[in-house]
Amino acid sequence: MNTIVVTGGAGFIGSNLVEELLFLGNRVICLDNFSTGKRENILPYLDNSHFTLIEGDIRNMDDCRKAVDGADYVLHEAALGSVPRSIKDPITTNEVNVSGFLNILVASRDAKVKRFIYAASSSTYGDSPSLPKVEEVIGKPLSPYAITKYVNELYADIFAKTYGMECIGLRYFNVFGRRQDPNGAYAAVIPLFVKKLMNHESPVINGDGEYSRDFTYIDNVIRMNLRAIETTNPQAVNQVYNTAYGERTTLNQLVAYLKEYLGELDPDILKIKTIYGANRAGDIPHSLANIDKAKQLLAYNPKYNVRDGLKQAVQWYWKNL
Repeated sequence: MNTIVVTGGAGFIGSNLVEELLFLGNRVICLDNFSTGKRENILPYLDNSHFTLIEGDIRNMDDCRKAVDGADYVLHEAALGSVPRSIKDPITTNEVNVSGFLNILVASRDAKVKRFIYAASSSTYGDSPSLPKVEEVIGKPLSPYAITKYVNELYADIFAKTYGMECIGLRYFNVFGRRQDPNGAYAAVIPLFVKKLMNHESPVINGDGEYSRDFTYIDNVIRMNLRAIETTNPQAVNQVYNTAYGERTTLNQLVAYLKEYLGELDPDILKIKTIYGANRAGDIPHSLANIDKAKQLLAYNPKYNVRDGLKQAVQWYWKNL
């Protein structure tokens, strides 16, 4: 039985990882300060003898050391997401995403964890115009958030070279699925659109709707994290990988898919019009991942394309919103 720490384990991605890791028979330690995570996401596991909740903050080194003590693996998901939030409050974003990252990295080094796997971001590609995105070709960051996630990669690389740590970074591309929060000022686009449509309100697209993203269903992300834990390929460690499906969807297509699937449950949704607004500062126009590196080195094989994932997500939101 492995002991695996999930920082941000009460969050959207973190809680899905916690669920799967417990299902597979691991001991799981969740470190979360509930700034964006939700207690209801981990409520089913509180009585599980293999689950431990540490209510703490990655900005506090003592909390980090307590969490990783005796751990085999660390899945570092805790962060302040959102490009707009980082533009509004770059200082807090940096404190959490850079200082907090460094704390958990140092604590993991000192605890001699076997491998440190962390959530990186497709925002790191910045102003690089090349498509699809290949791990080795990045541009200049376009937001404070993107800077913090790139700094994480630089720190992980240095800790691997300097201290002999095993680190794997997973550049997430627009992850969506069950438990992604539709509420709040910085809600992600898919749950936000789902909530609007279910309430018979018009979704608001920033720009003309032709910006595109590699929307990635949560189960693909879980699979990627498991492959990062399980791999015994020495070439696969101390690398950064695109974590995506490898398919591009415009925001206009996204709304059409959501209306189609929600319309099967409520035909009135099909009549709702879309509103178009101004482009959002810090947004990259297009995002599409090349996932060949993950396929070759991690034997990653994503199961859910965007339409399959949206069908699953819509069903979950219909029952839970």
